[in-house]
Amino acid sequence: MAAARLLPLGRLLALGPRLGRGAPRPLCSRVSTRDSQANAAKKPKAAEAEPGQASPRASPLSPEQLERIRRNKEAALRRLAERNVPPGFGESWRRQLDGEFSKPYFMELMAFVAEERKRYTVYPPPDQVFTWTQMCDIRDVKVVILGQDPYHGPNQAHGLCFSVQKPVPPPPSLENIYKELSTDIEDFTHPGHGDLTGWAKQGVLLLNAVLTVRAHQATSHKEKGWEQFTDVVVSWLNKNLHGVVFMLWGAYAQKKGSSIDRKRHHVLQTVHPSPLSVQRGFFGCRHFSKTNELLKKSGKKPIDWRAL
Repeated sequence: MAAARLLPLGRLLALGPRLGRGAPRPLCSRVSTRDSQANAAKKPKAAEAEPGQASPRASPLSPEQLERIRRNKEAALRRLAERNVPPGFGESWRRQLDGEFSKPYFMELMAFVAEERKRYTVYPPPDQVFTWTQMCDIRDVKVVILGQDPYHGPNQAHGLCFSVQKPVPPPPSLENIYKELSTDIEDFTHPGHGDLTGWAKQGVLLLNAVLTVRAHQATSHKEKGWEQFTDVVVSWLNKNLHGVVFMLWGAYAQKKGSSIDRKRHHVLQTVHPSPLSVQRGFFGCRHFSKTNELLKKSGKKPIDWRAL
């Protein structure tokens, strides 16, 4: 065999590109190239939409169908909320607040209270937790008095803050309220009981921040969800009514009412009527006569504080 003729390295490098053109490509490379060309040919066809057809990104549903779906969803949520309406909840209040009943925090709260009632005595009774919604229409609220926690003794709490059922004698804070009334409101006399239903029926919302309590254990249902719910109540009144008089007695009530629009409503503040603080500003605050003056200026009927 004749000896192979060797080329100089420079000559090989110069011929490299021409030699490469003639070299066979690996099979996988040829298949890959054919697939890429086929896919490239298909893409324009896929991108071309038939005349009259919607774009692939457009919703396949018509505006009427989408609106029907939205209404059906809202109706389903309303039915769910109605199933969760607590017993004794006033109708006008339910219509405005029923969006809360299907929320996780409220369902968890109801489950907590139900479990507490199985194991302990809880006040007030189930049908009186929402007494404050039964006294007047939500849009007829003229005055709001905020409390903190229901009374935790037998036969006391019945769903109105500071109020107790007959014949339970008035607790000390309510006695101090009566004392202030006797010096502030002409012809006011002690009614001989502690039931404030007469005020509530005139549009005075007597709302505790927490609506249930375990017997003899003050604040035992604190931070279980009631505060969030009653914040929603205050917020609704703040946003939807005008000229409401908010009586905020004590630091707790004042904090809860801190978001009230004071250009839209009237806010009266002083210390709590508890025996521990009553001498530091509650006596002599004249909140009851001031409230009536503010209601008259707003064109509203004043409260007859004697009607108990």
